Amino acid sequence: MSSTTRDRLRPAEAIAGLLAASALFLGLLELAYRPFRLAPAAVLLLLVATVMSTSQQRLIRIAFAVVGVCFVAGAALQLLTHHPLY
Repeated sequence: MSSTTRDRLRPAEAIAGLLAASALFLGLLELAYRPFRLAPAAVLLLLVATVMSTSQQRLIRIAFAVVGVCFVAGAALQLLTHHPLY
């Protein structure tokens, strides 16, 4: 087996992808629910996924962007609708 095949078969790569997908879901959930509670959890999941994986970096970058954009948009929506931020 080559090193790239061996790296793709590592369980840590699958777990990192699952963590990144979970953070992506939390990022989207920030639009509807308190963004100041969900954003730290999403960023923490993404940081752990970043350290665990080398092959899931594209998904992690997309999730970081979604979490950031949804954090700003969710905070703006919460302010406009007079809902609590945290």
